[in-house]
Amino acid sequence: YFEIHEGGFKFLVNFTDYLDTGIFLDHRPIRSRIREMASGKRFLNLFSYTGTATVYAAGGGARFSRSVDGSNTYIGWTEANLRRNGIDTNRHVLVRGDCMDWLAADTDHYDLIFCDPPTFSSSKDRPAFDLQKDHVRLIRQAVSRLAPGGLMIFSNNFRRFQLDQRALSSYNIQNITRETIPRDFQRSKRIHQCWLISVDASPRE
Repeated sequence: YFEIHEGGFKFLVNFTDYLDTGIFLDHRPIRSRIREMASGKRFLNLFSYTGTATVYAAGGGARFSRSVDGSNTYIGWTEANLRRNGIDTNRHVLVRGDCMDWLAADTDHYDLIFCDPPTFSSSKDRPAFDLQKDHVRLIRQAVSRLAPGGLMIFSNNFRRFQLDQRALSSYNIQNITRETIPRDFQRSKRIHQCWLISVDASPRE
């Protein structure tokens, strides 16, 4: 593991043992936006990976957070990133579990949710997750956990992904992909897609 610095925070990356290094560089503007929006908020990070978004939320003043991921490796990595930045893991809670099952059982509400699911995921102990097929159910479950006035940031890196606007027509949806692609990724404008989703007449930032 090597320590890198971004946005005033410290993160551990691994260049050899995994397919991904531990941080998605194209998400820098999204992380910055989360920090700007997080003050005083209850933050939920779904498919939290190594918790970089949680570090930004905590650094931005989130009063509480939950980070949910199905991988013990990533939960441990997230804990290391939080501790490296002096973040209290009693207020910023880590949950190892299937996000879909966990959302179906959760009863808390959050002011800000970040959801960056994989394109496809399978495991022996849970049903396979297919982003294109399952995203409507995922978004509906996540939005049901938003507090009044809450906002969800939904992102993914599946280049052929099509958001089902008709099935989600009861929500306010704003595509912010263009403004979340950093300058060094401009040649690959579909490196990710990103939306703001709320149940209000207009999203609050």
